[in-house]
Amino acid sequence: MLVLAHISDLHLDGTARATERAERVRDRLWQLPGQVDALLVTGDIADHGAEAEYEEAARILGLHEGDAPFPVLTCPGNHDSRAPYRKALLREPVADGPVNSVRVFTGGAVLMCDSSIPGSDEGALDEETYDWIEATLDALEGSLPALLAFHHPPVALHHPLPDSYQLAGPGRLAALLERRPEIAGLITGHAHTPAATVFAGRPLVVGPGVTWTLRLPWEGEQIADREAPVGLAFHVLDDEGRLTTHFRVVP
Repeated sequence: MLVLAHISDLHLDGTARATERAERVRDRLWQLPGQVDALLVTGDIADHGAEAEYEEAARILGLHEGDAPFPVLTCPGNHDSRAPYRKALLREPVADGPVNSVRVFTGGAVLMCDSSIPGSDEGALDEETYDWIEATLDALEGSLPALLAFHHPPVALHHPLPDSYQLAGPGRLAALLERRPEIAGLITGHAHTPAATVFAGRPLVVGPGVTWTLRLPWEGEQIADREAPVGLAFHVLDDEGRLTTHFRVVP
């Protein structure tokens, strides 16, 4: 069994408000009485893609000092910038290509995929990323269930703001899922609202936003609920390859 904590859309911007909300959910996770296997962060970690924002994210998430009690897995969002993301958050050489990575656990594999398009709020998995997904799954030889994590949901969530920036080319992603039965589900962020649906016959779970929560059309005209509590999710991938998600708030 694989247990993932999941947060998204921290939008760290140097303000006390953004820092406090990120530290609040961090503190809740670090103080869990039981162990989770990893924390997954699905993009928009920084608000402006600035190096200082990633340095703050690394501090909060304990990426470089060994403070985190479990691995922290990340993928970029449309507010993120690949060069400073790699340099300050990952401490990797600066490069312009997509930031893709995989972590293999006893209970499953998590593929963190880059759906960002530099300079745009749009989202897409490019040719290099699709090739990387195929090669990574080939190397695993179907031995473990796998989760794909990326920022932009590939389906409508019934709000005009996130629906304006869905993942482009969902048909290609659906075809990948048809060929790859070992993919147990998709985990995304971007929409700032906890949501669960199905895409191409697989579970699709959207993580809540740390910085603010999306008000749906029937909840009022104001889009951003900045007073809503911080949200997080716990994903459980069981030994049968079934994905179950629990949502929580941190007052």
